[in-house]
Amino acid sequence: MSAPTQAFDASQPRPLLDSLRSPADLRRIDTRDLPQVAAELRAETISAVAVTGGHLGASLGVIELTVALHYVFDTPTDKLIWDVGHQAYPHKILTGRRDRMRTLRQGGGLSGFTKRSESEYDCFGAAHSSTSISAGLGMAVARDMAGDKHNVICVIGDGAISAGMAYEAMNNAGAMGRRLIVILNDNEMSIAPPVGAMSNYLTRLLSSPTYLSLRDIGKHVAAHLPNFLKERALKAEEFARGIVTGGTLFEELGFYYVGVVDGHNLEQLIPILENVRDADAGPILVHVRTQKGKGYAPAEASDDKYHGVVKFDVATGKQNKTTSAAPSVTQVFGDSLVKEAQAYKHIVAITAAMPGGTGGDIFAKAFPDRAFDVGIAEQHAVTFAAGLATQGFKPFAAIYSTFLQRAYDQVVHDVAIQKLPVRFAIDRAGLVGADGPTHAGSFDIAYLGCLPHFVLMAAADEVELAHMVATATAIDDRPSAFRYPRGDGLGLPLPERGTPLEIGRGRIVREGSTVALLSLGGRLADCLKAADMLAAQGLSTTVADARFAKPLDQDLILRLAKNHELLITVEEGAIGGFGSYVLQLLSDKGALDQRGFRVRSMILPDLFIDHDSPPAMYAKAGLDANGIVNKVFEAFTTKVNGAFLSEGSERNNTGRPSGALQAAGSLNGGKA
Repeated sequence: MSAPTQAFDASQPRPLLDSLRSPADLRRIDTRDLPQVAAELRAETISAVAVTGGHLGASLGVIELTVALHYVFDTPTDKLIWDVGHQAYPHKILTGRRDRMRTLRQGGGLSGFTKRSESEYDCFGAAHSSTSISAGLGMAVARDMAGDKHNVICVIGDGAISAGMAYEAMNNAGAMGRRLIVILNDNEMSIAPPVGAMSNYLTRLLSSPTYLSLRDIGKHVAAHLPNFLKERALKAEEFARGIVTGGTLFEELGFYYVGVVDGHNLEQLIPILENVRDADAGPILVHVRTQKGKGYAPAEASDDKYHGVVKFDVATGKQNKTTSAAPSVTQVFGDSLVKEAQAYKHIVAITAAMPGGTGGDIFAKAFPDRAFDVGIAEQHAVTFAAGLATQGFKPFAAIYSTFLQRAYDQVVHDVAIQKLPVRFAIDRAGLVGADGPTHAGSFDIAYLGCLPHFVLMAAADEVELAHMVATATAIDDRPSAFRYPRGDGLGLPLPERGTPLEIGRGRIVREGSTVALLSLGGRLADCLKAADMLAAQGLSTTVADARFAKPLDQDLILRLAKNHELLITVEEGAIGGFGSYVLQLLSDKGALDQRGFRVRSMILPDLFIDHDSPPAMYAKAGLDANGIVNKVFEAFTTKVNGAFLSEGSERNNTGRPSGALQAAGSLNGGKA
């Protein structure tokens, strides 16, 4: 057993969790023993996350709910979908993954979210919010078309259900009338709080087959009344239900509403879920009230209820946070935007439920009346910013790269086509570590760079980011975006305030003569390391920072192509981005026809890279210093029958200097 918490006395004579290998084992336990299972599950969750870090608070809030769901429903035959997946750690423990929980979010270990390839109990992969009801409805329709009878259950939080996609799904589900169960896990916002024993009794009653049948009978009777009475009868029935349940909104969407249920009371949860399971009805929404961080005092006392934690001490709750002399890049953005806003009163900041993650909280503290958190609604955030831009304001939409994908149509239709000066501050560019591929910023260079009118920048370090915030502030005639990575800066001295850059102009960071490394974004430091490694092999290397993916610095790129044997572009983005734009330019200008000239692009590989530490992920992607050096020598050599031959030996005399070929041969054991 793991270390105890105040919620569970480890001296109990008969531990139960050790005997549970699957939910089938759980369903053989007497209901009277379920509170003990929940207590042990809470202790195990705390113990595991203390080792790995992760999303603790949400998981602690659904301990009893998780036990009840797997106890009542026949998973995995019944389909259980967890929205986002932050709260799925107890689910993983109960579904045969307990022995791997201490690999959570580590390289080669369990995902921090639900993942179909990980377990048959994860019937739908998640990490972005508000998808569960749409997916669940699809599964319910597939079930009905196949003639099956299993249940489909979606668990969605009160934050996630605020997003438009959830309401689109509920509207469709209500209209279709399919049998679907939605559990609203309300852990922050009180929509309709329970009112003691009478509320518990009414909630249980309202979930019963008898009540559901009576409601259908009432509607059936009303349908046969004269029109002038029918409407009044239905309104009276709706009004009466609204007084009792508070679920009028969900009823309007076509759901039977059951709530509010105490999500930590198994004696209430079990019979209600059994009633819902056995009901012969259309879509049902069960409103469950839970407490984030429940059962662990440090989490309960924390403002964020330990939503996301690093490794911590179970006894004290103290997290093992590493300190850095350098501020985070996100903090640099927030501070830089505040400085610009002090000079420009029309600057406003918009974020979509991520003020802390994007630095929007820094701006909001300085300018509360000019900061807008629109909730989990990226589409609305973008068009809201566009509306502000039409009225002469300078909106900054601070959104993670991976979440901006959800608003792409709005970026194209509402911003780019109208050439509105919305500024996109794109956090989490590139690979992000433990959150894995669902949160990687892999595609924004490609999906923004192809849009007319855009100015697209990428910051190599925190100083460049400060300058890019100032640059975006100054751009008033078209949309712009600047991207920056997660994590701490390099510790460079920051300017008092950023200076606007010349649009479409890069910079030479180090001069050389043979190889040119043209970096866009956060790989510049690795390019400089690679240049040192190449110098040790006798290769003189230029390192340049492109700064802009659009518009390109054509003069810089053509000069690098003219004066070097090899040009390599380096970016932390997918195919179709910066490297593609450079190749198009070189092709259009005839630079690719130069005798002996070589050009290569280094991009993220064409796959989704699983979670790991960022350095390990970049090494796997081949985008670290070693990968860059290897790419240089691959470009100068060709492997034939197991031996490395110089490009020149295959093509006779290239007319180019031979130092690169000699260095390549040295690195490859003299085989060049």
